[in-house]
Amino acid sequence: MTALARLLDRDTAEGGQILDRLQVEQGFEKALGAALADDLRAPEVAGDGPTGWLVLPAYDASQPLPQGVTALTQHVSVPDVLQRRMSQIGLVDAEAGPRLQPLLQPGQRLVSLEGDLWRWDGFRAWAEDQPSAAALRLEQLNRLEALRQEMTEAENRLEGARSAHEALVARLAELTRADRDARDARRSADQALTEATRALNRAENDRDLAESRPENATLAVKRYEDEASAARGQLLEAERAQAGLEDLDEARARAEDVKLTVEAARMTMMARRSAADELRREGEARKGRSQQVTKELSGWRHRLETAEKRAQELAERKAGAEDELAAASEVPGELAAKRAEMSDSIAEAEERRGVAADALASAETALRATIASERDAERLAGEAREGRARAEARAEAARETVAAAAERIFEEMEVTPAQLLEKLDVDPDQTPPADAMEQEVSRLKRQRDALGAVNLRAEEDARAVQEEHDALVAEKADLEEAIRTLRNGIASLNREGRERLLTAFEQVNSNFTMLFTHLFGGGEANLVMVESDDPLEAGLEIMCQPPGKKLSTLSLMSGGEQTLTCLALIFAVFMANPSPICVLDEVDAPLDDANVTRFCDMLDEMCRRTETRFLIITHHAVTMARMDRLFGVTMQEQGVSQLVSVDLKRAERLVA
Repeated sequence: MTALARLLDRDTAEGGQILDRLQVEQGFEKALGAALADDLRAPEVAGDGPTGWLVLPAYDASQPLPQGVTALTQHVSVPDVLQRRMSQIGLVDAEAGPRLQPLLQPGQRLVSLEGDLWRWDGFRAWAEDQPSAAALRLEQLNRLEALRQEMTEAENRLEGARSAHEALVARLAELTRADRDARDARRSADQALTEATRALNRAENDRDLAESRPENATLAVKRYEDEASAARGQLLEAERAQAGLEDLDEARARAEDVKLTVEAARMTMMARRSAADELRREGEARKGRSQQVTKELSGWRHRLETAEKRAQELAERKAGAEDELAAASEVPGELAAKRAEMSDSIAEAEERRGVAADALASAETALRATIASERDAERLAGEAREGRARAEARAEAARETVAAAAERIFEEMEVTPAQLLEKLDVDPDQTPPADAMEQEVSRLKRQRDALGAVNLRAEEDARAVQEEHDALVAEKADLEEAIRTLRNGIASLNREGRERLLTAFEQVNSNFTMLFTHLFGGGEANLVMVESDDPLEAGLEIMCQPPGKKLSTLSLMSGGEQTLTCLALIFAVFMANPSPICVLDEVDAPLDDANVTRFCDMLDEMCRRTETRFLIITHHAVTMARMDRLFGVTMQEQGVSQLVSVDLKRAERLVA
């Protein structure tokens, strides 16, 4: 629309053309442009002013239009200065124009919607022959007015949409705040519910344990009484058996003899077992060697058969070679006889060759002379043919040039070259060169082409460009809306991510501080976000201050202190989101006994605070002594592993 308005403003005359004061209904622009044509570009004047429209009084008696003709003023609103002219213009169909043209009075005109014109003096013009610039400008004015109305409606719709958008944004912000408050309340309620559930579970466990303790104690007392009774019976039996035993020294001597006998038997068995193993290995080796010998024997037999066949073939070839040798011994005599005959023939042939060579030399000399003469004749003939061809080509080009010039003169001037020469009254011998004339013509054509052609498809091109522009504007709006929605979603996710991250960070930092103090028996430690104010982009730094030391980073601490600090951080994260089972593999390896004791104390604290079962893989005696149950692998017999489980808590109760 802006481009169309600029185009119309650029074409507006400085004095104010009458065209800008008209109002034409949609579709009647071509009819008005055909009726008034370029007269619409003239301004309204008064008195002895410049060229333009002068206001005149109305006719005393107006001439009526032919019957059945509609006045164009019914569809066009014009100023008073055009009333006399417009009252004599009628609107008809393209088929009725030729029939009604003889009925027109002086000054009257008929036009069609397509822009056809029939005048009272017999002149007629078709729309496709004389396209009117005024009609195009009127259509552009109507198009501009329609675009302005559409723009006004679009601005009104845009204002309404903007108001609705602002209301929706305010509503969305309100709902977002309410949703955030509800999320906070729900999060608090979930935390309270989680704490209450944990407290309830611990209470139920304590209750179950308390309820089971009397029963366990009763069963233990009964079991201990049964064991005491059995032990007293065993004691009585042992006393009676002791009374009936022989002398202890004699029994020990006999036991030693039996041990020696058993040891000797065991050594004999081991020796025999070794001998048996050696015999078995030798038997397997002999069996393998026997199989290998059998395989090699089979191979040698195959080779023997192949050698026999090869020897037979060689004997046959030897007999054939002897026959061929006998036949070849007779060949030299025959070859000598043939050689003598060939020598005589060669001497005769040499004589004939000498005679033929002399004749050939004479003939070649004559041939070369003839060939040279032929080449000279062909060269002269070729030059003559080329000259004739060039002359014919120049003559043909001259004839074509003359014909083209005559045709061009006839197309542009509608006269023959002789008539043009006679009309110009010039001497052909004194005319300028053809090159200069061609350059002048080319210069004039370039000036004409520089003026540009009339674009009859400007309206269609503008309509296509406008449609493409509207589509691009709609796509741009859709993309902007999608980008806005995406950015709002990203901002919402980032905001919720920051809130959750800060909540988790505060919880982990609190747990880390508590566990660090518990492990080190004092001191202070916390987590610090560095390198950015945005939690989503910030890094994490561990600041630690063990008892009696300065505040420093993790990298400046010793190996054991780093291990304890990392354990505190791991369990701080674990406390924020605990799981039913936790497996620790050799985490106490770099710790000394004192720090291992602190590590075990922290595990006890974790067990009291959470319901997690810890599975620890370790070789440290202190850690194993603090566990509830041990699982290990033992080898009572050589090569036989066995899993062993020990319940230390039950063992403590038994000892107690």
